[in-house]
Amino acid sequence: MHIRTIIIALFFSASLFPAAAQQKYTLLECIDIALENNRNIKQQEIGRQQREIAYSQARADLLPNLNASAGQNFVFGRSIGLDNVYENTNSSQTSFSIGGDITLFDGLRMKHNIDARKADMQASEADLEKMRDDVVMSVSTAFLQALLNRELLQIAENQIETTQANLQRRSELVKSGKMAQGELYELEAQLAKEELNRVQAESNLKLALLDLAQIMELEEFNNFDITAPPAETLINEATLLQSEAVYESALVNRPEIRGMRYRLESSEKELLMAKAQYYPSLSFGVNMGTGYYRMSGRDNTSFSSQLRNNMSNSLGFSLRIPIFNRFQIRNSVHSAELAIANTQLEMDKTKVELRKRIEQAYYNATGAKSRWDAAQKSIAASREAYRFAEEKYESGRANSYELFLAKNNLTQVLGEEAQAKYEYAFRLKILELLKD
Repeated sequence: MHIRTIIIALFFSASLFPAAAQQKYTLLECIDIALENNRNIKQQEIGRQQREIAYSQARADLLPNLNASAGQNFVFGRSIGLDNVYENTNSSQTSFSIGGDITLFDGLRMKHNIDARKADMQASEADLEKMRDDVVMSVSTAFLQALLNRELLQIAENQIETTQANLQRRSELVKSGKMAQGELYELEAQLAKEELNRVQAESNLKLALLDLAQIMELEEFNNFDITAPPAETLINEATLLQSEAVYESALVNRPEIRGMRYRLESSEKELLMAKAQYYPSLSFGVNMGTGYYRMSGRDNTSFSSQLRNNMSNSLGFSLRIPIFNRFQIRNSVHSAELAIANTQLEMDKTKVELRKRIEQAYYNATGAKSRWDAAQKSIAASREAYRFAEEKYESGRANSYELFLAKNNLTQVLGEEAQAKYEYAFRLKILELLKD
């Protein structure tokens, strides 16, 4: 399954472009814009096209070579005439020729070159896919962080609403003389603290949206905003994949692994190209030419007559046998063998790094799941503790400090639950992306 398909299934949202001035984007729209604007992807695409041209040229090298030429020479002083006698006179010579040649055998060097350039092109395509995957991962990370910050902001606003309601209720009690004025000061201080938390949460959300907009390389992002389904929906649509199964699939599907395989194949073909230089090479060539010769002070045959009469044709074979070439071929072979060994080491390093990423993603996912489960239980306990503290405070059996402590504990647990929830959702998606 392609990485874009996973993302579409993951973060599908029915909300598109609202009529309001503020622009809201789904994750899929953010990814599409980022892929379109990313300059690194554009540069990689240019590199891929260059590899494609090299592959096309390697195939074209099998075709015959055909060239035409024309020349004009002027000789001053002693010149050789048509009768092969030197005379002290000026002369001029015009020549025309057309010729071609084709390589019949070169130790299969051109064939191996075609295979090597094709592997280079395929490796470049895999690199482009890997770069696109990295952009998708970066956008998804920033998108999910913005969603988390938005939920934290909502938690802060909910806490303010609760405190404002308590403050309003206690203000009525103060007016009726059932509560001292001093009780309101502590609530007002708590409200001011929660307002500060809300301002900080709002600032974090704006920074997260700015970070996402910059990854998308938007030129204008003052009205930028996002929309997505709840994190619980994302989690319910995903499955916690085992790290071993993810790794086995990644060895087949991941673009970085395919890219290294193509590079190894290219290195192996380069070795065969180097060894092909040990073999003789045979080529066949044909040529057709004519010319016009003129000497000053003499009667010269007309231009058209000389072109017809001086016509000559030739064809022949050329055999090149390497005997001694200052060890260039031997050293080329050794260099190609070292390149293969180095590419193999790079592939091993890529596999190790991929396995490391998968294992880390798996254990991060299981850890986030455990934290989320614990946070959900803690929320239930913290809500009950806050309700109990509020009842005690209302009945005069607890002071405001105990009430505010219970509320702050609830706020902290809500934030921890949100962080664990979004981290778990994100880790699940990372495993899916690494698998494919």
